[in-house]
Amino acid sequence: MKKRDVRTTRPKKDRNKAQFLSIIKRALKEDIGKGDITTDAVVSADDRALGIIFAKEEGVLCGVDIARGVFEQLDATIDFQKQLNDGHLLSPGATIAIVIGKAAVCLTGERTALNFLQHLSGIATQTRRFVDAAQGKVKILDTRKTAPGIRIIEKYAVRTGGGQNHRFGLYDMVMIKDNHIQIAGSITEAVNRVRKRRTKRFIEVELKTMAELNEAIALRIDRVMLDNMNLHQIAEAVKRVRDASPETEIEVSGGVDLDNIAQLASCGADYVSVGALTHSARALDIALRMKPLGHKAI
Repeated sequence: MKKRDVRTTRPKKDRNKAQFLSIIKRALKEDIGKGDITTDAVVSADDRALGIIFAKEEGVLCGVDIARGVFEQLDATIDFQKQLNDGHLLSPGATIAIVIGKAAVCLTGERTALNFLQHLSGIATQTRRFVDAAQGKVKILDTRKTAPGIRIIEKYAVRTGGGQNHRFGLYDMVMIKDNHIQIAGSITEAVNRVRKRRTKRFIEVELKTMAELNEAIALRIDRVMLDNMNLHQIAEAVKRVRDASPETEIEVSGGVDLDNIAQLASCGADYVSVGALTHSARALDIALRMKPLGHKAI
C-alpha cells in the first residue's frame, strides 16, 4: 500500500461523537452484561496495569478515539496515551496507544476496544487497497451493505481509508433500483413520481441494460448506476452518457474486486461503488499486551 494523505469529508463532529458514544455503550453492555466475573475474582480493586496496543500486521489504522472511548466509559480517570492517529499506515509492531490505570478497567475494556480497532482498521485497509488500485482515475464509494447498528463508524472507516461515502441511509438520497422500477412499471414513471413529490432531490437510477440506459439518458437524471455490466458495456454506456447528457454522473457497481478495479477505473466513469469495503473486509490483527504496575499508592 502506498502512503498518501487522507482528506475526507466528515459528518458534523457533535453528532458524530454522540453516535459513536452510543455504539460504545451498547458494545460494552453486550460484553459485560451483569459483570466481568473473571476479572472481579482475579484482580484487586487497587491493582494497576500498563497496556500497550500494537499492530501485528501492516494496514491503515482506524478507531483510536473509539478505543479511547471504551476505556474512558469504564473509568474517566484512565490514562489513554494515543501514539498514532487514524489514517496512519501501520507496520508490524507499531505502538498505537498506551493505556495506564486500574488493571480491572484495562482487562474489562480490552476485547471491546480491540474489536473496534480491528474491524475499523480492516475496513480502512481494504478501502485503501481499492483506492490505490484505482490510481485516482475514479472515486471509490461504499454502499449500505454494513453491519446493522454501526454503519456510521464503518463509513467513517471508509473515509479514513481514502474512499467516499454513498448515501448513509434511505433518507438522504433518491436511488431508484430495479424493484422500484418493477413496482412503478418503468424508469420514466418512477422518475416522474419522484420529481412530482421530491422536486429538489438528487436522483440516481440503477440500470442493467442499454435500453434502460437510453431511457434514463432521455430523463436527464443526476446519476446513473451501471449495475453488473461487463467492460464492453460499461465503455459503451459511458460514451452514450457523455455524448447525450454530459452533466449526468456515472457510477459502476456489481462484482467489483481488487482483480478488476483497475480496468473498471479506466472506463471513464465517475465512481465505482464497492460493497466489499464493509461487508467483506478482514479484521486487522491488533493486540493489547499488559503488565502489572503494582498497587495504587494510598
